[in-house]
Amino acid sequence: MKKWYSLIDKVYNKNNLYEAFKAVKSNKGAPGVDGETIEDFEAKLEENIEKIHHELKTDTYCPREVKRVYIDKPDGGKRPLGIPTVRDRVVQQALLNIMQPIFEPDFHPSSYGYRPKRSCQRAVAKAERFMNKYGLEYVVDMDLSKCFDTLDHELILKAVNRKVSDGKVLKLIKSFLKSGMMDYGAFHDTEEGCSQGGVISPLLANIYLDYFDKKMMVNNIRIVRYADDSAPRRRVHEAQRAT
Repeated sequence: MKKWYSLIDKVYNKNNLYEAFKAVKSNKGAPGVDGETIEDFEAKLEENIEKIHHELKTDTYCPREVKRVYIDKPDGGKRPLGIPTVRDRVVQQALLNIMQPIFEPDFHPSSYGYRPKRSCQRAVAKAERFMNKYGLEYVVDMDLSKCFDTLDHELILKAVNRKVSDGKVLKLIKSFLKSGMMDYGAFHDTEEGCSQGGVISPLLANIYLDYFDKKMMVNNIRIVRYADDSAPRRRVHEAQRAT
């Protein structure tokens, strides 16, 4: 397995930072705890990019806490989301631009959530192909409860470190994980979890869950995962033997 030892210079490259801002702008989104909008950031774009570039280069960048908001779920509950500042979203996108091409090619082929050119519809089609090809009769639908909120930080960093050994990149990722959260005006430490709403969070979740995906493959369990929902499939006798 190839390991990458020097990536931070690619992250803080100004062209990468400008491209990162374009992606953040296209995704729109509300301001974080500092109240700065995308329009505010863009009004001083050159100055802001220069400052981010300098801080990342000198290892002095410090992310702000995320703003916790709640959205309604179909079942009547509330889903917590974390909104980073625009500045932090730009840095996370810059990280994503560099890290995604490194990890993407080796992800489990039946992982469909948060990946380029993949969708829920394609995940369903893959599940149907599995059933037809292998004559499968049972489907086990599984949801990882509070997946993003309970991811172990050390396991995330260990999983990233399998391919990325740049200490400054690992430190930067850790700083986002540990940046804290503002919930209705009250600050909370983030000792576990990965903010659902952060730009880099979906990639980190896929890196984290890839171990589970590969373990299923080793045990000859056909699995299709979309985000934190998965559906392992077995033949009848295999399912009976497992119960």
